[in-house]
Amino acid sequence: MNWLTNFVRPKIRAFTTRREQPDNLWTKCPNCGAMLFHRDLAQNLHVCPQCNFHMKIIPKDRLQIMFDGGRYQLIELPKAAVDPLKFRDQKRYADRLKDAQAATGSNDAIQVAHGEIGGLPAVVAVMDYRFIGGSMGVAVGEGIVAAARLAVLQNAAFIAVTSSGGARMQEGMLSLMQMPRTVIAIDQVKEAGLPYFVLLTDPTTGGVSASFAMLGDIHIAEPGAQIGFAGQRVIEETIRETLPDGFQRAEYLLKHGMVDMVVSRLELHDTLARLLQLLRRPNPVADIVAIPSEAKRGRAAKRDQPA
Repeated sequence: MNWLTNFVRPKIRAFTTRREQPDNLWTKCPNCGAMLFHRDLAQNLHVCPQCNFHMKIIPKDRLQIMFDGGRYQLIELPKAAVDPLKFRDQKRYADRLKDAQAATGSNDAIQVAHGEIGGLPAVVAVMDYRFIGGSMGVAVGEGIVAAARLAVLQNAAFIAVTSSGGARMQEGMLSLMQMPRTVIAIDQVKEAGLPYFVLLTDPTTGGVSASFAMLGDIHIAEPGAQIGFAGQRVIEETIRETLPDGFQRAEYLLKHGMVDMVVSRLELHDTLARLLQLLRRPNPVADIVAIPSEAKRGRAAKRDQPA
């Protein structure tokens, strides 16, 4: 009886009981509706293989893509005042911060890391759209300033990855003050003769696009990313005209000279490495071989002719 109870019955229950499957094994592409297996999607860097739609990714995945071998080191950012205006709408701002911190595992909407890209030092500041829409408050401004100072200190390139709905209204004027602060920080990087790249992801709007996001030496955009200041509906109501198809999308801005290149996430690391090599190592790595002139080649050919 003990053998039947302790051995046979558990085996039968384990065989007949239906195992619970995780809910996130499949992801539906928001653009084409294709069902994508989570491992295949992660291997393709969260880019739909059917329509090339670039899904939003978390800062951790972004940093692993950009740095050599996925190796990087996060820095501790200065702590900003929590709820300096004691703001409250439908919910206390302090509670919104706690909820966003619990959901994302981050203190605010920015993370800063340093490492190497293409064998060259680089500092990368990544915004997190999950944190109150990637809005820019005092903490984000402090992060950009800290990243710029670190780039100057390490003589490294500075790359900002933007994804934001604009300034954080719960911090009022303090959030708007981050626009000139970040502009000054970028000027310090440029005065040091260091490259400053901006990777524009979906979406990049509002006060972020009106400050440090549009000051790059080179602007790179992900395919299909929405980039602008005000929303399309607001612009149409203001100018009383219908905007063209694809307005504020990366491809439209590339065609009209607002961004320098649209690069797939699959090619991002190699593109950044190539750009940094061109800017930080302009001299050839091999010895230069002199090409003889036409006259010298003619004289050499005569000497080689039989007498």
